[in-house]
Amino acid sequence: MQVLIDFQDSLLQGIKENFQRFLNKKINWNQRMIGIKGPRGAGKTTLMLQHLKFTLSKNQVNGLYVTADHPWFYQNNLLDTAMTWFKQGGQVLLIDEVHKYPNWSRELKNIYDGLPQLQVIFSASSALDIYRGESDLSRRVISYTLPGLSFREYLKLSKTADFPSFTLEEIQHRHREISHEVISTIRPLLYFEKYLSKGYLPIFVEGENEYGSKLEQIINTVVDTDLAYISSYNAGTAAKVKKLLGVIADSAPFKPNVSAISKKLNISRDRILEHIYQLRDARILNILLAKGKGVSRLQKPDKLYLENTNLAFAINSSPEKGNLRETFLLNQLLNAGYEVFEPKKGDFWVNEITIEVGGKNKSSQQVLNEGEYLIASDNIESGWGKKIPLWLFGFLY
Repeated sequence: MQVLIDFQDSLLQGIKENFQRFLNKKINWNQRMIGIKGPRGAGKTTLMLQHLKFTLSKNQVNGLYVTADHPWFYQNNLLDTAMTWFKQGGQVLLIDEVHKYPNWSRELKNIYDGLPQLQVIFSASSALDIYRGESDLSRRVISYTLPGLSFREYLKLSKTADFPSFTLEEIQHRHREISHEVISTIRPLLYFEKYLSKGYLPIFVEGENEYGSKLEQIINTVVDTDLAYISSYNAGTAAKVKKLLGVIADSAPFKPNVSAISKKLNISRDRILEHIYQLRDARILNILLAKGKGVSRLQKPDKLYLENTNLAFAINSSPEKGNLRETFLLNQLLNAGYEVFEPKKGDFWVNEITIEVGGKNKSSQQVLNEGEYLIASDNIESGWGKKIPLWLFGFLY
C-alpha cells in the first residue's frame, strides 16, 4: 500500500488552495458515497485532491487518493484495497476515473455495504451513468457534475479579477448595476473573446499555445477511450462517432435530419440517436428540445450544439459568430442548473423567459409578443432595459 501513499504524496505537493471550483461549496462532503462527473480537464482530480489536502488532512481525517488506472490494480482489486486501507485506520477513500475499472459498480456497492464506516468519493467520465451500472448504486451515491469554467471562473483563475456569481433573476433585474461594477475593474469584452476560444477548461493555465492540441486530444480520448470503456466501442464504431461529430460541428446549432445522417454514415436511425445522446452524456454535445416535449433517449433532438465554444474552435478554426453566441449562452445556462428549451420564437426558453441572442444591434422585434423576454447582446459592455450583455451570463456560476 506504500506505493499508493507515495503516489498520493507526490500529487499533493503540487496542489494549491488559491483557486477552487464553484462545486466545492455545493457538495455535501458528509455523504457516505459521492460521485463527481465531468468532462476531461474540468478539474475533478484537483477538486478531490484539494478536499484531501485542505479539508480532510487539516481535520486529521485519514484519506487515501487512488486512480483506477494505476498499475496497483493490475494485481489488486478495489474492494481489497478499501478493506486494507480501512484496517489501517483509513476513513475516506478517493477513487479517480473509476469508469476505467472493470466491474466498478459492483465493487463500489460491496464497499458501501461491507464497510459502512468508510466514506467513498469517486470521479468519473461524464459519460458514466452511475444509475445504470450492473449493480444498483442509485440508493447509495449522491452524484454531482463539474462542468468547465464559467466566464467568471476564467477571470478568477487567470488572475484577472474576482467577482461573485449571480442568479438569472439577478442578472435580469440588476444587469446595469452588475455590469458597471465589472467595467469599473476590467474591460470584459477583451477577456470574453479569449474565454470563448481558449478558456473553458482549467488546462489553459498550462499554456494557451498548447490549448488547442490538448483539446483535440481530449476529444479523441473521450471517443476512443472513455466511451469505449462504457459503451463497448470498437475502432470502427469510434470512427463513425467522430464522423457524426464532424457532421454536427460543421453546422451547429444543428437541426438534425436523422434519416439523412443515417444514409450518409451508413448507421441505423436508432444508433444515430444513441450516439448523439452518448456524446451529450460525454459533454461533447448539448441537446435542445422544444418546449413541452417529453425527455427520452428515443426522442429526436430539435437542435444540437457543441457543448462549449472552445470545441468549436478546436474543430473549425473560424467558427461562425452567431453560432458561438448561442453555444455560449446555452452552455452557461445548463451548467448553472437551469432547464432550457427551444421556444416557438427566439433562441431559448428558460424560467418562463424567452431569450433572443444576437449582436449589439439585435432588436426585440422577433420576441416582442412572447411575454417575458430578454435580448442577450454581444459586443456591448453594458445594456439597458431588456437588453443584457452576453458576457454577463458567464457569471451564473
